[in-house]
Amino acid sequence: MSASKLQESGEVRIGHSLNTNEKEFVVRRRETVFQSLQKLKIYCSQNEVPHIALLGSGGGQRAMVGLLGSLVELDKAGLLDCILYLSGVSGSTWCMASLYQEPDWSTKLETVKDKIIKRLSSSKVSWRDTYVKLMKYYQVKDFFSLTDVWAALVITTFVKEIDELTLTDHWDHLSKDPFPIYTAIDKQCKKEEEKGGDTADPWFEISPYEAGYSLTGAFVGTSSFGSQFDKGSKKKPQPEMDMLYLQALCGSALADGEENKKFLWEYIKDFFHYLTPIIELEMFDEIRKDPNDPSVHKCFRVLMDLVDMNLSVLNGIDSSDLVQSIQKTLKELSGGKCHLIFPEEKSDLAVKQAAKYTEDVCTHLSNLFHYERFVFQMWTCICKCMAKWIWGRNYNFLNKMTDKTVPPTLLQSEMRDYEDAGLLLNSPYFSVLRQERNIDLIISLDFSDDDPFTTVTETYKLCEELNIPFPEVNIPSEDLKKPKDFYVFKGQNAPTVIHIPLFNVVNCGDQLETYRHKYGTFQFPYCHKKITKLMEVAGNNISNNREKLLEEIRAAIRQKSCD
Repeated sequence: MSASKLQESGEVRIGHSLNTNEKEFVVRRRETVFQSLQKLKIYCSQNEVPHIALLGSGGGQRAMVGLLGSLVELDKAGLLDCILYLSGVSGSTWCMASLYQEPDWSTKLETVKDKIIKRLSSSKVSWRDTYVKLMKYYQVKDFFSLTDVWAALVITTFVKEIDELTLTDHWDHLSKDPFPIYTAIDKQCKKEEEKGGDTADPWFEISPYEAGYSLTGAFVGTSSFGSQFDKGSKKKPQPEMDMLYLQALCGSALADGEENKKFLWEYIKDFFHYLTPIIELEMFDEIRKDPNDPSVHKCFRVLMDLVDMNLSVLNGIDSSDLVQSIQKTLKELSGGKCHLIFPEEKSDLAVKQAAKYTEDVCTHLSNLFHYERFVFQMWTCICKCMAKWIWGRNYNFLNKMTDKTVPPTLLQSEMRDYEDAGLLLNSPYFSVLRQERNIDLIISLDFSDDDPFTTVTETYKLCEELNIPFPEVNIPSEDLKKPKDFYVFKGQNAPTVIHIPLFNVVNCGDQLETYRHKYGTFQFPYCHKKITKLMEVAGNNISNNREKLLEEIRAAIRQKSCD
């Protein structure tokens, strides 16, 4: 039976207890862990079975491949079945999505690994298939954002597939795999936190059963996330997000900085150029006009000029010729009735002015053509989203609720924007630090591209502020630039944390910077050779420390027996 058939229907759940279905899974998984421990000659009672969570940080394809290599080695070491929860941020969620396509992947990981590597080493998804997918997103959802664009145009180039299954499709309630938790953050809450405003809960988790705010304890069935709610009850269903969109939602690191606009505008420009013949043919077909009618070509020309105008402004190049071309074409299309004016450019305001002008032009074009499924409307919508920089927009399932345990900022808006959790903390600690999950041991795999200790040190500081039990973190000064491959942090009444940096002096020697440069976050997809080498490097962190991992599992059991 799929998870979607097990979920509560259409109601928001406020509370810190685990979802009933997750509780039932934990009971079954604990038995698997118990048997695994016995095979490792680690003996304990059923009550002493430790809750172990494995965390994968963000890091683009580096994190995706690094997590896969680590899991393969955990399997070889006989440790994979000791894991209760598997939680990821950003690129690690790409690996998770690939794994959970295969029912009971952890029982046949070598075969699944080979299948994933073969796919990652293949050619990318075609532009045509990408376009068809983008149109589907536009047509079926109330909110279309840059996350949809990111999913179709960019995520597909890394994961080399369009996975249209949903998270509830991926999960069987009798699964033999660790329980998956995907993580994101609430953008509005993040901004409140950065301003030092009212305390809000930005940490958002998505499991096969529920999606919601980890620390607040406000959840909705995963199949209902994105639907419109009113006072806690479903009002207007939306289709459950598919796995391609989920990977984009969790892996949307570009959403934070407007300096990334240039990159995405370039991508959109290439996409427009490549698909011009297809788009124009479909436009002609939809409005049933003579192919010789110039209006379609002119509309498309305006959009292309808008893209070039924004790129010119971002690159500090004079865009006046493009603006004049847009103005001239708009007047021709509207019979001389268009009077939009691009303000005189001031260097410090040029980008904002270009964004506002882009939005105004797109609105004007949309008003000229009133066709609900007209493909041209999607392209104007993309440009509007670029102008407003809208990512991860969905209905707010907490809208108009009055529960006093929920931060007011989460109750007062019809929609919320979600983005890559790595923009706030590049590891999913807060998904497993929920008290009700009773985690005894956290194994943190850090695939960050700069400081490999930021995730664990920042988590310690945040937990101090939030009064969440977490061990004190002290990094030897000599390790800051030359990290080792295994760290253990312990504290009273707190889970033990094992921290494993991907690149370290043990597996990289004096080639640390070489490896970091070779496996950059925003590089083009890795070739087969780079994938297998990175998997080997990540796997070494597990194989080299197998005995230390076993000792910390034994220590967690001893601690549990004393509690």
